[in-house]
Amino acid sequence: MPVWFQNQLKRAFYQKDSSQVQLLNQCWFYYIQYTRKPSLRKKQTSVKVNN
Repeated sequence: MPVWFQNQLKRAFYQKDSSQVQLLNQCWFYYIQYTRKPSLRKKQTSVKVNN
């Protein structure tokens, strides 16, 4: 994980900005999923987000 991204995540966590933490988390997992080799990707499933 890049340092700049870690810093953003830490800042959001310390400021208790749960929506920013959630957004950064989703971005990170999206990035990880789509930068892997295609053979390692899992099938995309729909994710239900509770609001």
